[in-house]
Amino acid sequence: MLTLAILGFLYDQPLHGYELKSRITGLTGHVRPVSDGALYPAISRLEKAGLLVRRTEPGSGAAPRHALELTEAGREELRRRLADPEQAEITDQIRFFALAAFLHHLEDPAAQAAVLRRRLAFLEAPSSFFYDGAGAPVTAEREANPFRRGMLLVARASSAAERAWLGETIGELERASR
Repeated sequence: MLTLAILGFLYDQPLHGYELKSRITGLTGHVRPVSDGALYPAISRLEKAGLLVRRTEPGSGAAPRHALELTEAGREELRRRLADPEQAEITDQIRFFALAAFLHHLEDPAAQAAVLRRRLAFLEAPSSFFYDGAGAPVTAEREANPFRRGMLLVARASSAAERAWLGETIGELERASR
């Protein structure tokens, strides 16, 4: 997800490391904070792979600042990742939201709809946080524990809202691709 976020934000515009970290933190929030120990090695890997470049700019004080900018290969890599996301980027909500934040860079509406259909199929499959002794998903109606029942009810409402948005957006994208 970190690589996807770096590529996505730099696709929009060149950024300094601190600005990039702030935007990634805004996207992932407190759920998955990004540390300097993860961000800067990821930036170095992407630079070595030829996906981004650093430019030195004068700083507001005496120290120069490094602006990060995607190369054309970096742009192509982002579009490739968006067109064919890993399964975890479909099934993990935070990763999917990171993917969705940049899906507009995949310019083909049919390709965008295909990604959203994968997420919708995942959400429509029966699942739960909890399973009974036979391996069947536990529903809120069958859960006696009020805290677990609350988790299941909130997840159900969130999933319903997301499925509605996905259905509406897929329809719009399919109409646009005709």
